[in-house]
Amino acid sequence: MIEQPENPQLHIYGVMPRFSSVLSLFDGMSCGQIALNRVGIEYDNYFASEIDKHAIKVTQTNYPNTIQLGDIREIKAENLPAIDLLIGGSPCQGFSFAGKGLNFEDPRSKLFFEFVRLKNETQPKYWMLENVKMKAEHQNIISEILGVKPILINSELVSAQNRERLFWTNIPITEMPTDKVILLKDIIENGFIDRSKAYCIDANYWKGGNFTQYYTKARRQLVFKDKAQTILSTIYKENAKSMMQRKKLGLVVSDGDYARKLTPIECERLQTVPDNYTNCVSNTQRYKMLGNGWTVDVIAHIFGYLLNGV
Repeated sequence: MIEQPENPQLHIYGVMPRFSSVLSLFDGMSCGQIALNRVGIEYDNYFASEIDKHAIKVTQTNYPNTIQLGDIREIKAENLPAIDLLIGGSPCQGFSFAGKGLNFEDPRSKLFFEFVRLKNETQPKYWMLENVKMKAEHQNIISEILGVKPILINSELVSAQNRERLFWTNIPITEMPTDKVILLKDIIENGFIDRSKAYCIDANYWKGGNFTQYYTKARRQLVFKDKAQTILSTIYKENAKSMMQRKKLGLVVSDGDYARKLTPIECERLQTVPDNYTNCVSNTQRYKMLGNGWTVDVIAHIFGYLLNGV
């Protein structure tokens, strides 16, 4: 199991509970479990619903005692012990402003109702649902179904990325996380960068007035920010914030006079995930699951409000 680093900047409010059972839906690489450990909340059972084999491998490598349940649609409360904490971030592609606007008709977004079903069936003492910032009409539907309004938290307060997310929960959150003022330069790996690596773009940083085409070693084209062109990737300067995206080519940083993609470890740091937490799978899968994952310190901030036991 990976060792969790001390994090004295987290705000913990009171005595942490010990849970009998936690149920994490759409668990991914188990960012919720990292957050529980980071805050210091103990639990006897951690049940995870996940179907991606690579994410499951990362979870089981770091937390081998995790009980994997598979497809959420096959889970029944009658087969589980009493659940103290239910968490999840249902697939967001149908809700996102960047999506196709299918919303509740998108098969992936319909999985939200599976979260609702299990929330109603398990009746947990505490619960939390995460999703992307979305149109007010869709946000209001979710709020009406869950009976609470969401809290908007931007990961920029605890990390080097701009990432707004909505959280519906009955955990009594009263404050935003303290701004740690973390920039890209604070999460960049130290030392020599091998320019032959696939994530490096072997060309000088664009300084002209027109868009410039850059190529990786594999000759994959990247078109950078220009008003007249489609943006496949944006160059982020080291003294700014990045954005954690699902696109393979969506994370590019200015490295002196060069531009390069962020390394997997740097992406882990953007999500406040421990270094090399995901290194048991390919870099392609690391980028994908980190883009889909939670910013751990945001979740840890929320869990910090769980007071005085269950």
